[in-house]
Amino acid sequence: MAKPLGHTGEFFRRRDEWRKHPMLVNQFKHATPGLGIALVAFGVYLVGEAVYNRVNRPDPHDTH
Repeated sequence: MAKPLGHTGEFFRRRDEWRKHPMLVNQFKHATPGLGIALVAFGVYLVGEAVYNRVNRPDPHDTH
């Protein structure tokens, strides 16, 4: 049978214990171990490419 309830906070604490179960904690963090680093690297690549394209764009008055 269940433990005696005590005060109301203990009642809700026991009802929320499932949220701390090892199968539910940090699942997304461990499922994609390199995603954060990859997103930062891709962002740096996009910024670098945009800067490169602005610096090296052809002159609009230059005709061949």
